[in-house]
Amino acid sequence: MDDSENKYRILSGISSPDDLRKTDESELGELCSEIREKLIETVSANGGHLASNLGTVELTVALHRSFDTPRDKIIWDVGHQAYTHKLLTGRYNDFSTLRKEGGISGFVRPDESEYDTFYEGHAGTSVSQAAGIAASNKIKGSKNYAVAVIGDGSFGNGLVYEAMNSAGEQGGRLIVVLNDNEMSINESVGGVARHLAVVRSKPEYYRFKANTEKLLNHIPLIGRHLAAFLFKIKTIIKSYLYKSSFFEDIGFRYIGPIDGHDIPTLCEAFDSAKMVDGPTVVHINTVKGKGYDFAEKNPDLYHGVSEFNVYTGQSSADDTNYSAEFGRLLTEFASKDRRICAVTAAMMLGTGLDKFFAAFPDRSFDVGIAEEHAVTFCSGLSAGGLIPVFAVYSTFFQRCVDQIIHDGALQRNKMIIAVDRAGFVGEDGETHQGIFDVSLVEGIPNTTVYSPATYSDLSRSLYNAFYKNENLVIVRYPRGRMPEDFDYECSGDDCEIIGETDADTAVVTYGREFFEVCRAYPELTGSGKKIKIIKLNRIKPLPSEAIEAALDCTEVYFFEEGTVGGGIGERFGLNLAEKEFKGRYLLTGINDEFVPHASVCSLISKYKLDSKSIIKIVSESNSDE
Repeated sequence: MDDSENKYRILSGISSPDDLRKTDESELGELCSEIREKLIETVSANGGHLASNLGTVELTVALHRSFDTPRDKIIWDVGHQAYTHKLLTGRYNDFSTLRKEGGISGFVRPDESEYDTFYEGHAGTSVSQAAGIAASNKIKGSKNYAVAVIGDGSFGNGLVYEAMNSAGEQGGRLIVVLNDNEMSINESVGGVARHLAVVRSKPEYYRFKANTEKLLNHIPLIGRHLAAFLFKIKTIIKSYLYKSSFFEDIGFRYIGPIDGHDIPTLCEAFDSAKMVDGPTVVHINTVKGKGYDFAEKNPDLYHGVSEFNVYTGQSSADDTNYSAEFGRLLTEFASKDRRICAVTAAMMLGTGLDKFFAAFPDRSFDVGIAEEHAVTFCSGLSAGGLIPVFAVYSTFFQRCVDQIIHDGALQRNKMIIAVDRAGFVGEDGETHQGIFDVSLVEGIPNTTVYSPATYSDLSRSLYNAFYKNENLVIVRYPRGRMPEDFDYECSGDDCEIIGETDADTAVVTYGREFFEVCRAYPELTGSGKKIKIIKLNRIKPLPSEAIEAALDCTEVYFFEEGTVGGGIGERFGLNLAEKEFKGRYLLTGINDEFVPHASVCSLISKYKLDSKSIIKIVSESNSDE
């Protein structure tokens, strides 16, 4: 037995939920401690989501002990809290590869395990998916369950209420586990309510309830009336004690609130939920970050982390990055213009808005995980005479395309969307890569899009968005930080021509890819080629001078950190063709595929967007002619 097996005596022996179900109940406490130690050890080395996973250890153990997985389906909303699930479903030996290239994902994905039902990375989807599975089980006559595990943060997403409104009517073996780790959605009243919540979680309660209803219904003449009267009285009392009538009003039975760190009580609650004829909400309370003092005290800071020192809690990540610079610039602009306000969808820290929120609380709005609402809300702010800035990750920007079209561009209201994490994001993988935002908005009228490369570009883009452009403006920028060794002073113009103006070869790009082109430039010019770089700061509409600068070339190469289909490179090539360009045009970008998890550096190289690939593509372009 190696050191790892000694350290993780129980955990190392679990290769599937079947092994977990055979584990003696007296060992479950030690198992949970081992899991937490494994989580902290791995995330401190690899980065990832920590606080949310530490809070769901006992919950995950109880779920896999109570349900017949994988025949019963557990759907993890977002999926960032499913690390324990991975450890218990055959991935313990591979857990050190978490979020590493070629290793296991930081989110759930069906191609990794039969216990992962869907690719998950966005909030609010689980109830809809579980309701669909429950409906299909009902049609097929299956007795299996569909279980949606969703946090109170995700519960604010509008899709959840659409799903519950529908699922409450359709019935089926659907169980929604509401993991409440921050705000109390259903506040109970006093000790009586807490006691009754425990009583109502026990299977005996539901057996007694079912037998009593059956007995009353068989009493001649008055039985059914008496049963209905008692149900009404019970509902009134329970509504006062638990304030849970919302769930039952839309067709769900409610169990809870339950201590989410008490495995026997959790298992009893799940067994009770399985006895209910119809969809059920099991409301549990957990502590986010439980078991690691730094995470318990600052769960937001330890939600998603880079590598950190286990003993000090200190991260190796640098605070200087595009997000922080955006937040600094926005705060600076807002200090001089009271019309500027900021909106976030539960990502204040991630988007760098913490200083803005501290400085201007009356102009700061966190709407929760509701990106669609955020855009339409901004439309209203704009109609009221303000200049709203909605900061959102590129991957979540995808969720609000209809609102961007209907409530943004069409209304011609002045509003700005700051798209963070544009391009490759690295280890978070397929569900989070920011490679689709450009193609999604490229065809939307009344829209201006900037894609700055440098911090000074970002400043100029925001200034233009505030004071030169009308209608909807999008400013997109990458994850991470600007290269320290870059010393070129950008002009901030919509388009910049760098190099020999009479060159017969043009290399066109925008955003972070500009740095790779600059690294390739000395070797390309040293080989005897006359090269000019066309740097696009505004990518929609395309600057006319950029097209004119490329028309007199015999070769034009476009490098794009985004999808080829519907991207700027495709549009640039079309504009050249419309101008009857006769030369060679070659576009390099991401073809029709999802991008897996790996470091940003590795992905740039894999998709031939690194400086070495640029040199090879441009230098060898004529070898086949």
